[in-house]
Amino acid sequence: MKREINDKTILDTFIIDFASILEKHCKYIVVSGFVAIAHGRSRGTEDIDIIIEKISKKKFINLFYELFDKGFECMQSQNPEVIYDRYLKQKDSIRFVRKNEFLPEAELKFAKDELDEIQLKSRKKFPFTGLDIWFSNIEINIAFKEELLKSKKDFEDSRHLRIIYKDEISEEYINEIKKKIRKFRLKR
Repeated sequence: MKREINDKTILDTFIIDFASILEKHCKYIVVSGFVAIAHGRSRGTEDIDIIIEKISKKKFINLFYELFDKGFECMQSQNPEVIYDRYLKQKDSIRFVRKNEFLPEAELKFAKDELDEIQLKSRKKFPFTGLDIWFSNIEINIAFKEELLKSKKDFEDSRHLRIIYKDEISEEYINEIKKKIRKFRLKR
């Protein structure tokens, strides 16, 4: 089952517009809950989590101003240098919304470790979603939801993705990523 063009939601339109700008400036991936939602899981969310490669301050400023020119604003500050130095360099996330709207929002952060680098290198577009955007791969999403996040909603997202990709996922790879999560994120 493929989602049809007419099935676009507010979140779909938001991420299509936002990602089309990101694409010009850096590598990015959409991660977490929106991955399952884009694959047809029915559940609410107000934000779309995005990881981008580490870019220079100059590149970020160019990205920031294009986002601003295309109708997006950052909730933390309107000064891109402040955002870069106080948030992104410190491994904190920032949030963008459309001007004069509070939802939905994009939560954006730099890749922070080997796990994020792996996600960026293995990013994929999934025709099933009907969205021309980059996602982190399914196995990594499943591993994060089952090993790190662990909420009821995350386990349900993971189950949904496992059903859709049952013939394509590698349990061995999921377990390899879970080991890396324990090492880099859980420090075990």
